Amino acid sequence: MNSQVRLLVSVGEPAGIGPDICLALAEHPLPFPPVLVGSMDCLRRRAVNLGLPVVLEAWEPASPWPLTPKGHLAVLDIPLAEPCRTGKLDPRNSASVLRSLDYATALLQAGLADALVTAPVHKGIINEAGFPFSGHTEYLAERCGTERVVMLLAGRGLRVALATTHLPLSAVPAAITPESLECTLRLLEYGLRRDFAIDDPRILVAGLNPHAGEGGHLGREDVDIILPVVERLRREGLRLSGPWPADTLFTPHMLEDADAVLAMYHDQGLPVLKYHAFGEAVNITLGLPLVRTSVDHGTALDLAGTGRVAPYSLLHAVRAAAEIVRNRQRS
Repeated sequence: MNSQVRLLVSVGEPAGIGPDICLALAEHPLPFPPVLVGSMDCLRRRAVNLGLPVVLEAWEPASPWPLTPKGHLAVLDIPLAEPCRTGKLDPRNSASVLRSLDYATALLQAGLADALVTAPVHKGIINEAGFPFSGHTEYLAERCGTERVVMLLAGRGLRVALATTHLPLSAVPAAITPESLECTLRLLEYGLRRDFAIDDPRILVAGLNPHAGEGGHLGREDVDIILPVVERLRREGLRLSGPWPADTLFTPHMLEDADAVLAMYHDQGLPVLKYHAFGEAVNITLGLPLVRTSVDHGTALDLAGTGRVAPYSLLHAVRAAAEIVRNRQRS
């Protein structure tokens, strides 16, 4: 087992709070010093703006992995097309944002790094720049050639995974098929075993419709799709239960012995998770050949450069990435 876990942190949207929270890493104790992947110029300007005495050191992949002390951060420079204006989106810089993800992914695939932690990007401005982009999860899956991944958010003892991710609500029912649901549940169960070292994970499955369909009177998906998949996998030995009505699933009694909940769509599960642990939760992509974690929040353009940003979700994401790498090395 390697003694050093080599962590990359992509800076994300340069106009947002990504640079702020990445710079804050220099002042917090971390298990392993990370390398930031983003614009050195943007980071330097933001550090001056925030009055942070952070020493930024250029790093290239051909060099040994940096062991930077507190107050220092190593940076793999990905220049921007245009100087960053704090809080002001510029579509001309979207290509650089994606280039940082591509570069980091290539380093992981080449075995030159162990994990990627992503600061938030702005989906809208990336699409405005002409790049189809629905989120980090889908983008990294495509870059890795992975057909199916699972988005999992975890914080304060609660883990919520999603059967569908960034889809319009009208498209969700058609996306929940027996094949996709079975694949998601298998990936979630395997991810809990491998990445979280849970020997026999128990997963609660939410229904799609109110009251889990009320026996088919409020929609047939729960009866015709979700229940048969859950029962079939239970017979194979997976510890699943459901479909449960989502309005009573997220109660202390139900969650007491659960290791994770599978929600059917984004805004069914994540509002509960974020109410429970916002600012401390971690977004984890299961099913990738590489380790990727992220923050639980967006770019917060109105807070960029103000000094009022808490970096705790990023700190938790860095620590979670290191722990997942360790768990994979042990498995």
